[in-house]
Amino acid sequence: MKKIFSNNRLLGIAFLTVFSVAVSPAVMAGEKNPAVPVEMKFAGMIKNQPMFQLNFSGNAGQDEFTISIIDDYGNSLYREKIKGEIFSKKFLLNTDEIEDNTLRFEIFCNSTKKSVVYEINPHSRFVQGMTFTEVK
Repeated sequence: MKKIFSNNRLLGIAFLTVFSVAVSPAVMAGEKNPAVPVEMKFAGMIKNQPMFQLNFSGNAGQDEFTISIIDDYGNSLYREKIKGEIFSKKFLLNTDEIEDNTLRFEIFCNSTKKSVVYEINPHSRFVQGMTFTEVK
């Protein structure tokens, strides 16, 4: 009798472990950054200059955003307040002017007081490329 109860407990613990591990990645993936509904993508090159696109997917409660572009030295190169729920905004960067400096795109949601920061880091080699990452 003790062996049956022991096996049932072990079986119950195994099921709980499997189901709790299987559910947690799905929950975490859905909560990437719900406070600021923005996504940044590389949109291609125009006349050898990189273009980036910000896609906003807000709602009635998240429809006011402030976009700032800041250089390595803390200088504000661009700042705009935008009101809208679902829209896109494209930015064409002049790599001759920014050279190898890192640019920070800060998107601030005025209603939730949360922000997302993307860094664009141009680097030159035989083929010019750009990298950008989300800073948390």
